[in-house]
Amino acid sequence: MNPFIRLHPADDVLIARAQLVGGASVENITVKGLVPAGHKVATRAIAAGEPVRRYNQIIGFASKPIAAGEHVHTHNLAMGDFERDYAFGADVKSQPVRREASFMGIKRADGRVATRNYIGILSSVNCSATAARAIADHFSRQTNPAALASFPNVDGVVALTHGTGCGMASEGLGIQILERTLAGYATHANFWGVLVVGLGCEANQINAWLAHSSLREGETLKVFNIQDTGGTRKTVQKGIALIEQMLPVANAVKREPCSASHITIGLQCGGSDGYSGISANPALGAAVDLLVAHGGTAILSETPEIYGAEHLLTRRAVRREVGEKLIERIRWWEHYTKANDGEMNNNPSPGNKAGGLTTILEKSLGAVAKGGTSNLQAVYEYAQPVEEHGFVYMDTPGYDPVSATGQVAGGANIICFTTGRGSAYGCAPSPSLKLATNSALWQRQEEDMDINCGEIIDGKASIQEMGERIFRQVLATASGEPTKSEQHGYGQNEFVPWQVGAVM
Repeated sequence: MNPFIRLHPADDVLIARAQLVGGASVENITVKGLVPAGHKVATRAIAAGEPVRRYNQIIGFASKPIAAGEHVHTHNLAMGDFERDYAFGADVKSQPVRREASFMGIKRADGRVATRNYIGILSSVNCSATAARAIADHFSRQTNPAALASFPNVDGVVALTHGTGCGMASEGLGIQILERTLAGYATHANFWGVLVVGLGCEANQINAWLAHSSLREGETLKVFNIQDTGGTRKTVQKGIALIEQMLPVANAVKREPCSASHITIGLQCGGSDGYSGISANPALGAAVDLLVAHGGTAILSETPEIYGAEHLLTRRAVRREVGEKLIERIRWWEHYTKANDGEMNNNPSPGNKAGGLTTILEKSLGAVAKGGTSNLQAVYEYAQPVEEHGFVYMDTPGYDPVSATGQVAGGANIICFTTGRGSAYGCAPSPSLKLATNSALWQRQEEDMDINCGEIIDGKASIQEMGERIFRQVLATASGEPTKSEQHGYGQNEFVPWQVGAVM
């Protein structure tokens, strides 16, 4: 097997399949010095200031002269400005022939379909988080297995708490995002029912949230607060009693064949490496194209991590205004980071760089591959309900728990998460599949990974074959097969609403 990967004939770099030592041959070029696995080697001499290409796209500019065969990384490659050709809609293609896969889902009374059947407890504010968690702890299968022993069709009782809800303005973007996020979870198909526990005096008043979200109390939504209930102990007792009333009804569900059109995947990548854009991300993209052909939906997000590659998405926008909304969100992020004395290239992370990624341009080009090749149908703001089917975009931060929280609030009932360094993550109420980008990670951390996309790097599988495998695993997971992160109990601590604005 060739020790190097060339992604495009016009590229200025090759990717090392394994660690290289000085003297190795790269297409008749001698490697100069040590090059770690997943890192880049120059195929030609590159003058200072010249653009450097990977995927036939600019990933940065030489910060000093680079010799052929030299390791290309942070010591000689840097960011730089260049024009993107947005070409709105230029690559829109005809809709794929409709296909009809199915999975064993749970049909709700309003026609939505769930992949899991939880009861949830949300806190309106951090001050009620301890009480909310105590209610959920009473039903823990680890510490109190008898509590749910008679309810095998209930996947669990989970508390989703957070660190905000007060010390913020009662109007404006910050409170709007929090209200939207909580409403998305309170009405999520994967929850049979939800309790919302407040303190009583917080900025995020429950009654105002209900009104702004067009929600009302009923059989599947109960709200109360600590101050009105009479303290923490009484609040916990009340919450336990309400859930005990919900459990028999929540348990009376059954799985039945449902169209794959009811699946909405949130696409995530974390702990990326130099292989992410070669193996797991494009393989997930192939799975997305299959899901879209079956009428399903996939949400690409993490706006700081598509920066520099947004022109590849605007070309696929079904309408000009869809592409323009994406660029509007990019401009918002440029302003937002500048206002906070930051910059868009504060990414990649140290772990990303150790894995071979040098600039945000390079990382973004690999990240957008998760979105496949399907047309871009719509662009949503954080935690907005996703109503279009097909491939869509949601504006979120790049921080994975915050990003996935927005996607789930928007309706994602499965998360697919690629990683090269070994991110530990799970999500409730939506199961999370972890896709390893390389076989070394798979061998080291197999207990956390669901699929080894490193087989692509090893020459054992094609991107399309791996995409089909991912798609089949999505159907199995949607049908109730537990993921590795569910087996480990991940999910409750990963609920992290996006907090913007001043903390007062």
